[in-house]
Amino acid sequence: MGFLAWLIVGLVAGVLAKAIMPGSSKEPSGWIMTIILGIVGAFVGGWLGSAIFNVAPSNLIMQIVFATVGALVIIGVLRMLTGRRRAV
Repeated sequence: MGFLAWLIVGLVAGVLAKAIMPGSSKEPSGWIMTIILGIVGAFVGGWLGSAIFNVAPSNLIMQIVFATVGALVIIGVLRMLTGRRRAV
């Protein structure tokens, strides 16, 4: 996958993860942070998918799903480490 494709998948995954787990206004939520969250989530999601399910995402939809799950894990871990809870 090319660099531009990683950026696009990262952006989509980051936006989906932030839509699923919205945060407070104090969390960094710019486009660049969303892309970074999605790209890191893609690595984490790919690793989890290969470690747990012994599969690698083969098509674009599965790559986005794995990246989104990874981004959700990253958001959850960051919130546990910083002590922030979801705003109601």
